[in-house]
Formats: sequence, structure tokens, C-alpha cells
Amino acid sequence: MKEIRRKKETIVPVVAPLKQDLSLDQDAVARIFSYLYTNGATPFILGTTGESASLSNTFKEAYLRAAVANRPEGEKLYVGISSNILEDSISFANLAFDLGVSEVAATLPTYYKLSDGQMEKYYLDLAEAITPNLIVYNIPATTHMSIPLNLLDRLSHHPKIVAVKDSERNMERLDQSLELWRDRIDFKHYMGWAGACAHSLINGSDGIVPSSANFAPAIYRDMCLAVEQGDLESAYALQKQSDDLGALYQSNKSLGESLWALKILMKQLGLCESYMMPPLYTLGKQEEEHIVKAYQTLITKDNIKLNLVSHV
Repeated sequence: MKEIRRKKETIVPVVAPLKQDLSLDQDAVARIFSYLYTNGATPFILGTTGESASLSNTFKEAYLRAAVANRPEGEKLYVGISSNILEDSISFANLAFDLGVSEVAATLPTYYKLSDGQMEKYYLDLAEAITPNLIVYNIPATTHMSIPLNLLDRLSHHPKIVAVKDSERNMERLDQSLELWRDRIDFKHYMGWAGACAHSLINGSDGIVPSSANFAPAIYRDMCLAVEQGDLESAYALQKQSDDLGALYQSNKSLGESLWALKILMKQLGLCESYMMPPLYTLGKQEEEHIVKAYQTLITKDNIKLNLVSHV
């Protein structure tokens, strides 16, 4: 069993904090990163929650440099390099490595439906061309393709492919994944579906990547600690809090709408503003007020501690 990797990781798919003119909010990056690192979580920028598909290469580079500048010495940082253009993914991955990032993550390109053989060749070509290690990111909700487990298992033996972040909402697939990789010391499984965080950690996943951790990282840090200590009752209690928090901004909303609602909750904590990069937009003042009221009711009812750092 993974004795040398007993510690579970809380990885946060960080939003893209914007100013009203849609430029990067550098001050918000500093606040968010301080909040996450103080609460034992590792940022992952330029993923789905970070609106990466809508950001220019110039914006992405600015965000990468701001993220690196706000990473405390010795701490990890994960960076998304997904693009429909292979050359762009390669150059951005290598820039991230030059700035001190050792692991990057990539989804499949999203325009063409790919065969299994094309998926495999894409990741192998990418892994061979970049300097940092590669995390394969499976998210059918945006790519409209599911990377088969047998293909992932083959990729897992490439020396540069070190993990999978799987956001597919499929319990059978999750259990099969953990059966395949829970004892591997050279390949990690990260759970990107917040609703299965506790289950995945208890059954061998190396870490979790919940978007709710943007505003409540302590819940997931404590969930990881509970699993490490064998306190399964506490882990499942924290999963219930996670489910309730997720419902605040995800229920009855599309993925894009939920990202705006997530920023609304972060705004309540002084972390960032709620501006969105087109084609995503706000849902209006009435919906914002509804979300804020539900949020305030929930954290009072459940006595949820958010552990804000003092300068936020």
C-alpha cells in the first residue's frame, strides 16, 4: 500500500479573478493564494473552473507569472496547459517549467471527436514534447469525450505521465480506477468530482480537486486529515458539508453559470470580484442576492468555519 504517499492532497481549481475591464486582478490573486496556502491547499490555475478556454495566451501568461510570484517557497503549484493547439500547450508547459512548475495538466482538445488511438497519441506526443511532468485531465462535461480506463492505464506507465485528474461523475469508473492504481507508487489518482471526495480518499485516491475549496478549503483539508487518521465518520460529515456548499452555486445551473455563482461566494469573503470572461456572464442582481442569502443561512445553520486569513 502507498506507505510513502500517505498524505492526501487538497488541490483547488482556482477561478480566474478579473477586474471590471476583464484584465487579471493581481491583488485578488495574492489574496486567494494566501488564503489557500494558509489553509493547507494547493492552487491549480487555468483549469475548467479557471475559465481557461476563454482566456488569451497573454492573460494566461500573466496569471501564471502572478501565481508563481505568490507561491511560498517550497509549496506546490499546478498549472493547466489545455489548448486545441498542441504547439501552444507545449510552449506554455515549458514556460511554466522555466518558472518553477514541475507538473502541468491537460485535457483533450475539444473541437474534434477523437478515437482511442488519437487520444493516446495526443497525450504521448505531449508528454514527449514538454519538460514538466504531465497530469492527464479527464472531464467529459467540457471535452464531450471520456478517456477509457484501459487507455489511461497504458498512459500511466509513461515515465512523464504521473497522474490523472478525473472529473467524470461515474462511481463504477471511480472504483475501477482505484482498483487499478491505489497501490501504484509512480502514478496518482486525483478526484475532480466533489460529490465523491470522501469515498475516493477512503478508497485510495491521492487527492481531491473540488471547486468549493475556492472559498472553503479548510473543509477539504480536514477531510484529508480525517481520512489519513482513519476517522471515516468525520470524513463523511465533511462530505455532507461539501455537498451542501456545492448545491449553493451549482444546483439548477449550467457549468458556466455555476462559475459566476462561485465567484459571488468568493466575493462575500473579499477574495475576488464576480466579473466573468465572455462568453460567460452574470445572472443578475436578484440571483446574486438569492445566492448570498442561502449562503449566509447555510454557514450559520451548519456552523461552517471558513478560516479566513487576517488580511483578506
